[in-house]
Amino acid sequence: MSDAMKSVLELAAQLSADERGELAARLLEELDHADADAASAWSDEIRRRIDDLRSGRETPIPWAEARRQILEDGDDAG
Repeated sequence: MSDAMKSVLELAAQLSADERGELAARLLEELDHADADAASAWSDEIRRRIDDLRSGRETPIPWAEARRQILEDGDDAG
């Protein structure tokens, strides 16, 4: 843990429960903003993949085949 993090935790421990709650909420809001960008990118990717399937550019495979491929790839990784 960095010195800055230790200092922040020491200071946060001195806050009231309400203040710690407010601090936590504000920190989470900042994380949510970053997540919103990721969510937007994933939304675009999902739409692209659906379009690829509907247009025939991609051909779906049955779950059993996908699972087999995933398990084979996992065997190669380790």
